[in-house]
Amino acid sequence: MGSAPRLRSELTPDHVGRRANVRLRLPGGGFQDIVGVLESWQDGLLRLRRRDGTVAEVTADDVAGSRIVPQQPPTRRRGTGRPPTDG
Repeated sequence: MGSAPRLRSELTPDHVGRRANVRLRLPGGGFQDIVGVLESWQDGLLRLRRRDGTVAEVTADDVAGSRIVPQQPPTRRRGTGRPPTDG
C-alpha cells in the first residue's frame, strides 16, 4: 500500500502577478481548486483573478496546497480549416 500524495504549497506573497493553482479545504470536507492570477496577499487574505474576470478571496489558513502554473496562452480564433478562395 502506498501513502497518499502530499499537497505542497509553493505560493508565497512574492508570487503576486503570477498564475497559480490553489487547492482549498472545504468546511464540510473535500477540496476545491481555483486557478487564477494572484493579485494580492495581505494579512493572510489571497485574491486570485480567474480567467472570467471574477475575483476569489481565500484565507491562507484554508489553503491545502498551491503551485505556480504556466501563463495561459492567448485564445486562438477557430477557422474553417480551409484555405481562402479567390472567388
